Amino acid sequence: QVQLVESGGGLVQAGGSLRLSCATSGNIFSINTRAWYRQAPGKQRELVAIITNSGSTNYADSVKGRFTISRDNAKNTVYLQMNSLKPEDTAVYYCNARTYTDALYYGQGTQVTVSS
Repeated sequence: QVQLVESGGGLVQAGGSLRLSCATSGNIFSINTRAWYRQAPGKQRELVAIITNSGSTNYADSVKGRFTISRDNAKNTVYLQMNSLKPEDTAVYYCNARTYTDALYYGQGTQVTVSS
């Protein structure tokens, strides 16, 4: 089992920045990839950014150049640095972990609201 707890969401003006954190506990050695997803009202959950154990990253086109996913293995924490935020970035952001056996885990989510 893997437990994920997000923090760092909030209300920010357009053009501002936020950093989300995802603290991980449990069977961390079973984890293969880490990711951030988001879900806006009335929309499907979408992948925002992903980082593999080798450090490779990938981003949704809508956030490339503005968001950065990173991790601190010593702290068992994954981060999402979000810069130049836009109103369309408003959503609940979820931390995700995928294990080597393809089990998926999500945190409870953290709300990000960007005002225009």
